[in-house]
Amino acid sequence: MSGSQKTPPQGIQRSQIAAMYLDGSGIEVGALHNPLAVPSQAKVRYVDRMPKEQLYEQYPELRALPLVDVDIVDDGERLTTLAPQSQDFIIANHFLEHCQDPIGTLKNFVRVLKVGGVVYAALPDMRFTFDDNRPPTTLDHIIRDHEEGPGQSRETHFDEWARYVDSHFGRHYPDEATIAARAKVLSDQDYSIHFHCWGPSGMLEFLQYVVSTMPLQLEIFVQLNKEAIFILRRIS
Repeated sequence: MSGSQKTPPQGIQRSQIAAMYLDGSGIEVGALHNPLAVPSQAKVRYVDRMPKEQLYEQYPELRALPLVDVDIVDDGERLTTLAPQSQDFIIANHFLEHCQDPIGTLKNFVRVLKVGGVVYAALPDMRFTFDDNRPPTTLDHIIRDHEEGPGQSRETHFDEWARYVDSHFGRHYPDEATIAARAKVLSDQDYSIHFHCWGPSGMLEFLQYVVSTMPLQLEIFVQLNKEAIFILRRIS
């Protein structure tokens, strides 16, 4: 980690970190019904892979919640519609765990960030989520998903979801064939599962690798309740 990493004060909240680091014009990826509260000097456009009405169709469980209006329809892992070095910040809360290729996603974040711009991100701590019974994602796995393509592990992740996560929501399957059928339904639907999951040590190992391979500096890493928040700054 960078020697310039800051130690945030005890009891700091999401919005206080946002006030410290966010200004100018940027985007939030995958905000759904829970956009980050940003300071007045920060202007945000919202990015998602579908317009709002299609998101309601994809996630009927969110129908009663007020989703943000989607300003930019784009794949948040690729951001192909955004020009290089066009954003002062990118907010990605509880998003990277949904990415099939987190390393590739952060490379694309770097591409669209201005030099000096920041990524404000939060990751759920798997110990306190429905991922608690899954095997934690290893750094080797993430590197392999980037270098060989995430397709080689995609079906394994959907199998894990059906096997270990669905039970948290009261869905229990009697045999391997039913688990496989459920995993295929999720895969065919392209449902946005947690492809990866980490505890704090796994998150830090991943971030240490990221800053060693990209022009990024880790400025904050702080555990808040059941998540970790970190700030990455593009340095060149």
